[in-house]
Amino acid sequence: MTPATPPSPETTHLLYLHGFRSSPQSMKAQKVAKRVHTQHPGVTWWCPQLPPSPAAATRLIREGTAAWPRGQMAVVGSSLGGFYARWLALQTGCRAVLLNPAVHPSRDLAQYIGEQTAWHDPQERFFFQPAFVDELRVLETDIQHLGPQHPATPQRQLAIVAQGDEVLDWREMQAFCAGGALRLLPGSDHAISDFDDHIEAVFKFLRLVG
Repeated sequence: MTPATPPSPETTHLLYLHGFRSSPQSMKAQKVAKRVHTQHPGVTWWCPQLPPSPAAATRLIREGTAAWPRGQMAVVGSSLGGFYARWLALQTGCRAVLLNPAVHPSRDLAQYIGEQTAWHDPQERFFFQPAFVDELRVLETDIQHLGPQHPATPQRQLAIVAQGDEVLDWREMQAFCAGGALRLLPGSDHAISDFDDHIEAVFKFLRLVG
């Protein structure tokens, strides 16, 4: 008789990664933060403002989580943050929730080279440089190489993908998230405006300590 697989330990450290032109002030980040603070005060929570440079963003993520326990950390990422979350999960083996994750950001963000404004503060501007597209290609290659070696499982990855996403192709996202648990929404949108309907599933998957 095969012994039962022991349950994975509860999550003690949670990272949230926002999307392109977004910030820790995004709707989903704020809702997750509020629930963590009120219902899981023992969890170490971090939702950094990510720099426009993908190399700088992943360096910040790597350095900021370097001391976190790999078996008890998790990441939630939305859009470009979902792409970074997949990259981090492959680097660390941590649990990951991907919310409408970007799949080919080097292709999709090439059209945004130039000055950009932040969604939550139009007065805040940044310049998306051509070199950032090359940095995204490097990360895409990392995922392509590591993905087959460390395939996603329903215990380690949950994806919420909206077929009504007006920015990203849901079929590409579905393929990107293959192997993990998938919550495929028949409508919704890129922001997952109905996030309240899905936050319970997210927290159930994350298994945060009290």
